[in-house]
Amino acid sequence: MLKSLLFAATAAVAMPAWAGEVSESSTASQGAESLTPEDRAQAVQELQDLRARVTRLEKALGVPSEAPAMQTTPAAERSKGDHNLELYGFIQVDAIQDFKRVNPDWEATLRPSRIPTTEGEFGSDGQSIFSVRQSRLGTKATGTLAGKPYEAKLEFDLYGTGDDAGQTTMRVRHVYASWGPFLIGQTNSLFMDSDLFPNVVDYWGPTGMVFLRTPQIRWTFLNRNGWKAAVALEHASNDIDTGNLRLIDEDIASNIQSDEKMPDLTAQVRYEGKWGHVQLSGILRRLGYETLGTEDNEPDGHKTGWGVNLGTSFNVSLATLRLGAVYGRGIASYMNDGGMDFGPNVDVVQQPGSIVVVPSAEAVKLFGMTSYVDLNWSKQWTSSLGYSMVKVDNTSFQTATAFNKGQYASANLLWHPADNVFTGGELLWGKRTDNDGDTGKDLRFQYTFHWGFSSKNLWDLVD
Repeated sequence: MLKSLLFAATAAVAMPAWAGEVSESSTASQGAESLTPEDRAQAVQELQDLRARVTRLEKALGVPSEAPAMQTTPAAERSKGDHNLELYGFIQVDAIQDFKRVNPDWEATLRPSRIPTTEGEFGSDGQSIFSVRQSRLGTKATGTLAGKPYEAKLEFDLYGTGDDAGQTTMRVRHVYASWGPFLIGQTNSLFMDSDLFPNVVDYWGPTGMVFLRTPQIRWTFLNRNGWKAAVALEHASNDIDTGNLRLIDEDIASNIQSDEKMPDLTAQVRYEGKWGHVQLSGILRRLGYETLGTEDNEPDGHKTGWGVNLGTSFNVSLATLRLGAVYGRGIASYMNDGGMDFGPNVDVVQQPGSIVVVPSAEAVKLFGMTSYVDLNWSKQWTSSLGYSMVKVDNTSFQTATAFNKGQYASANLLWHPADNVFTGGELLWGKRTDNDGDTGKDLRFQYTFHWGFSSKNLWDLVD
């Protein structure tokens, strides 16, 4: 840069004497043959004199005659201390033909707990649904800070839940940051095994697996040689079914609420290799309840909830088997679908001349399982098929319509014409069974088009 400025300054100094000659030689360049041998020799001599003057000035100022080459480092050779920022997501359109009927707030997916067991509860059978709610957008930053890897992610889709159920609106999936062995924010629970989720295009997926993204503080104290072990404190949320308590006291039944005085404690041990993975995870939680508007908020109390979740996947030739089972008490909040954490019980106490009914709360037993196989027929064709179920052991004072069992099965065929594009169809079946044995079923077909995108590293665009 300094050499260029020096050359420009020298040229400016010589311009008064040189301008006329340059003008003439520019005109002559349109026809070199118009220059006489004497004119050409004079122009060459003047150019050599100018170069000599520049060289003398460079030496006097100590400027090297050759500028050093600019150092550049290919992206692949950057150090681990470099930072990466990626914008990613996908556009997905689902066209669904439902041959039965589910709760309209959940018609864009199949959840057995949302299948009616009373004919015509949500209207007549047969519905056509188009949805873009699975579409997703996220940003992720990764790199190394103070010698330890970090990751930060913000991701959302458009599938409204809770108060937004049935709407196409922003729904936060992941908001977290990790540095070395520590993680804070909302992401998959440690009690969950995300690798059990098969290659289905239905949004909610198998009913009998643990699936919850929740705020947490996590510590991964082992991560080497394929082994990983971690513990976490996670946000507590209890689901209470008051059942038939209204028959005893309607005011109490309508004012009982959960209390979360302690976070849930989760732990996970996992081994992963080229063949697949195996994971054992557990949870320990305090399930509390209290009553609004009463003295000392009574009746109140708490129970201990616990659960064990075992999952594995095996890569066998063209197939990947995904098998999982979960069992525990008071863990329905962590399941993908169905069940309740707390249920009411009654004890009948016989006293002289009377019979007293004493209500109590119980952490509800639950068992879930999932069994799926993903098949890669070729680079462009894949399938997924399997079955999943969840069953709760209803307490003695739950209503006849309380959820008892959910079943889910699906099979699909997908075409992947490009790395970031796939399309295809999926056949889904679901069944709900109530506490009294009443059942409801649903059958549907879903066609999906999916187009993914990624900016890769946005910092590369700045380089």
